[in-house]
Amino acid sequence: MARAQFGAETSTGGEFVRQPNRFTHRITADGSSPWPVEAGRYRLIVSLACPWAHRALIVRRLLGLEQAISLGVVDPIRDERGWRFSLDEGGRDPVLGIEYLSEAYLATDPDFQGRVTVPCLVDVRTGQVVTNDYPRITLDLSTEWRELHRPGAPDLYPAPFRAEIDQVSEPIFRNVNNGVYRCGFATSQEAYEAAFHDLFGELDRLSNRLLGQRYLVGDSISEADIRLFTTLVRFDAVYHGHFKCNRQKLSELPVLWAYARDLFQTPGFGETVNFDHIKRHYYQTHEQLNPNRIVPAGPDLTRWHDPHGRASLGGTPFGEGTPPTGLSLI
Repeated sequence: MARAQFGAETSTGGEFVRQPNRFTHRITADGSSPWPVEAGRYRLIVSLACPWAHRALIVRRLLGLEQAISLGVVDPIRDERGWRFSLDEGGRDPVLGIEYLSEAYLATDPDFQGRVTVPCLVDVRTGQVVTNDYPRITLDLSTEWRELHRPGAPDLYPAPFRAEIDQVSEPIFRNVNNGVYRCGFATSQEAYEAAFHDLFGELDRLSNRLLGQRYLVGDSISEADIRLFTTLVRFDAVYHGHFKCNRQKLSELPVLWAYARDLFQTPGFGETVNFDHIKRHYYQTHEQLNPNRIVPAGPDLTRWHDPHGRASLGGTPFGEGTPPTGLSLI
């Protein structure tokens, strides 16, 4: 069973199965790929609603790559042709000149028939998609784009901790990032309950890990924290109710709730969150889950600014680096 428009591919057992990334080229600094690191050459396309795209948005901001990599933002509401640039004047991306992201996909692969996803990096010269491989995009922004990082940019994927970051991130992806989708799009009770158990089991393990340390790996923010944050920040607003992830709200998990607020209040995080886009996308796009498309009025979002008390655990957000400055170009 497949529902390509909404990203709800399921197996015969009712388990959610995420579509593989179609375009997996890499942009490299050493000439090992056809796509060189070059300021102004690529455009990052995101939805502010999407947690996978949100990762790239945060990393771009923290590393100061706003001037090197331009940004296109799609409408949070998809129509039958997918992600659209209806927020831009004339309904077209001002750089790529296209109305739908699917046009870039088809320019790259005329036979493409899958679901068009964000984030992706598009080559401005050709209008073709270089990559929609969201896990690799953020790692490459940290490692391959170093020459164009801002002065004081943090090291989000430090070499001494890469193995641990990868090890921590794998169950976060399986049970939390993808786990909420496994709950929400399950089409059997058994598949839903298995995903539900995996999700909250992992959240409990993460709570224990973070009880005595401020960040997931090391003494500063890393790729692992960014990957967890983009799911946590959407949890109470959409996943708890819309995806039936309702053992507890994030705000009822004291350690993770304080950890998420700590990150939200860190420069580069909170200013990239758009709760309006998040709520409208999930509740108005997944009609099979919410046929009346009613967007809930809650939760109380002002609580994201409550004190978190996590600084007492030590560590500094950016290690030896500095916070991003100026306005976030989103």
